[in-house]
Amino acid sequence: MMNWTTVQDLKQQMLRLWLRGDLLRALVAGPPWEPRRLALKTPDTTQLSEHFEDVRKWVAQLSAVDGIRIQWRDINHRVIGLQRLPAAVWLDSAEDAIKLIGKQIELQALRGMLELTLQRQPSLVGWLGVRPLQAVELAPHWPALLEVVAWMKQHPYPGIYLRQVDIPGIHTKFIEGHRAVLSELFDRVLPEQAIATQYKGASQFCARYGFLEKTAVLRFRVLDSGLALLPGADLPDITLDAASFSRLHIAVTRVFVTENETNFLAFPPVPEAIVIFGKGYGWETLGRAEWLSRCTMYYWGDIDTHGFAILDQLRRKFGHVESLLMDRQTLEAHKELWGQESRQVAHDLPFLTPEERGLFDELRDNRLGSGVRLEQEHVGFGWLERALKSISQSPSSRLC
Repeated sequence: MMNWTTVQDLKQQMLRLWLRGDLLRALVAGPPWEPRRLALKTPDTTQLSEHFEDVRKWVAQLSAVDGIRIQWRDINHRVIGLQRLPAAVWLDSAEDAIKLIGKQIELQALRGMLELTLQRQPSLVGWLGVRPLQAVELAPHWPALLEVVAWMKQHPYPGIYLRQVDIPGIHTKFIEGHRAVLSELFDRVLPEQAIATQYKGASQFCARYGFLEKTAVLRFRVLDSGLALLPGADLPDITLDAASFSRLHIAVTRVFVTENETNFLAFPPVPEAIVIFGKGYGWETLGRAEWLSRCTMYYWGDIDTHGFAILDQLRRKFGHVESLLMDRQTLEAHKELWGQESRQVAHDLPFLTPEERGLFDELRDNRLGSGVRLEQEHVGFGWLERALKSISQSPSSRLC
């Protein structure tokens, strides 16, 4: 049918508006819909005579579309006489536009949500206008979400665990699974003093809105038997809550951080040192222990792009951290044990040293092979012992 505008072309024009949320937004909070003229490419006079039957079919297809308004024009053709052809296509309402692309069910869902919101939480109508497509996806859960919002308005900054929230028919997992949207809703209805704005994101939902959280813990081993941290224990494996760890007073000069539990458990004795198991908590938790800034710190991770990304992240908290066994020499010496990293880190890591950044770039750019990685558990134990012996023999000017 030549390159004339088809019914599908008209739908695609409206689908772009739908995907931006514009069609539903116009029904909630946007400016009133004004009749919209769609782009329309029509047959020229030559095509009209040479492809007359195709033109007739094209006109019939457009005429059969429900919801559009066709503006016609008369053409007095010298060969085929007077003909009436579409000159423009208009959509006079958002409802017509939604009907054109077959989204009536979504429209009905949003209208139901709007009516319910006006009844229960009118201050959230604005959110429906800002995120209409997300709202439609949440339609089955919207009544329950409004119940949670109502409970929160009655119990701002509650000081209890999420498990203790008692709303008939609503489970803790429902709240946990909808933290992101609930954050947006809470921010619209709660008083300013009931929101700890320094906490952001779904991971800090509880802290932001005053719920109690499971205490973050840190696990470490004392590597010097002369440091009597616990009675009767030689080289104890200790787990403390983050607050207690941050207040710890222990005469160590060196702190090692490793991501592998086996390496953590097998870490050899080192004078005036501890080793921290880094798996299972973020550096925000570790960062609360300001006394670590006074220690010489070493990070031992996998030699791959993610290992260097973790090192970069840790160094944002503790700029003096040194890497351990994450160098080119260690990598080359264990070539037969190389594995493959399935998804590599692509962004730059500004907190690496020049030597670390050089190796990271080689790994990221696959110059040594496709997705090369050396997991720390594959590094020979003798390599670790020699590295620690060298560290132990060098003086440390820091005392935690």
